[in-house]
Amino acid sequence: MVNTKSRIRRAALPLGACVVMAPALLTAQAQPAAAFGTVNKFGQHGEHERITRAALACAPGVASDGGCFEPRSLDQVAGHEGTFGAVGSPDSDETFTTAAHCDDADFLDKPGYPRSREQATTKLRECVTHLQKRFDEGVSAAGRTLDSKGAVSPDGADLGKDCTFFLGVSGRAKCDAVEGFGRALHGVQDFYSHSNWADQHDTARPLAKDNPPGLGQSRPAPFLDLTATGLADASVPKDLTTGCYTVLFGCSQRIEHSDVNKDNGLIDPATGAATQPGTARGKVGDNFRRAVDGAIADTRRQWSDFRKELKRTYGEAKGERIACVMTRDNPVRDCA
Repeated sequence: MVNTKSRIRRAALPLGACVVMAPALLTAQAQPAAAFGTVNKFGQHGEHERITRAALACAPGVASDGGCFEPRSLDQVAGHEGTFGAVGSPDSDETFTTAAHCDDADFLDKPGYPRSREQATTKLRECVTHLQKRFDEGVSAAGRTLDSKGAVSPDGADLGKDCTFFLGVSGRAKCDAVEGFGRALHGVQDFYSHSNWADQHDTARPLAKDNPPGLGQSRPAPFLDLTATGLADASVPKDLTTGCYTVLFGCSQRIEHSDVNKDNGLIDPATGAATQPGTARGKVGDNFRRAVDGAIADTRRQWSDFRKELKRTYGEAKGERIACVMTRDNPVRDCA
């Protein structure tokens, strides 16, 4: 059963099976993207940054009312000038953590397919649980942006220099809150690229592992409710799949990441318009646009849910003030 009551998990989240050190990290980033892109090279176009900006940026010159992020604060969530930002950070230190990208939840309803529906749903549950923990870490850290009297903490809210998001090292309170939220967003956005939830299959070819059925959904996936606990299995469509992803071998008989991903293309960071898809599945119909639209819509839902969770956790007044701290560039002045 899914529990939608407020909850905070304060335990540290493991970063995956291995720690990726700098030389390996550079090599991994130079390989083809395993997710919506983070950098503007190697065939990527900063897709995570652009999706996040299209979803959460305040209009130019408009002060945040808590529903959008002002420029400097948005830089920390989305990244800027080649930085990963919180939303891109899983591509630096969780590259091979499949749950961080909603990979390996593959299934095809054909005799002999090597994964069952139950096995695929188990992998999807691991992803959702991972993202829920990241979301909770953000809510927990956000409380430290206020002092013991409920006023804005100048040190905790400071953005005099960019936040650093790497290997779970704690920093300023606002940075830690943004990190939890951004890491959760990464997996949510990846889901729409890495799955067949929103896309269509190529009707000119037979359904197969390299052409799984598309579900054509236009709404955010209900099981990506990060305020819940766990996954409601009944909400998972029978034909839902993501792609198997590995740097070694083991996916040859399964739906591979390359068969279903819609990772790369051009995205207008102001409007979210998606053009020039760069992958085979993305070029089928308007699949790249569908993936981007889904990621933008769910990014907005996640921030709305994050604000609600702040209020449930800290009370109405404090929760609104914390949301103000996270979205305003001068919170000491603007969130008093």
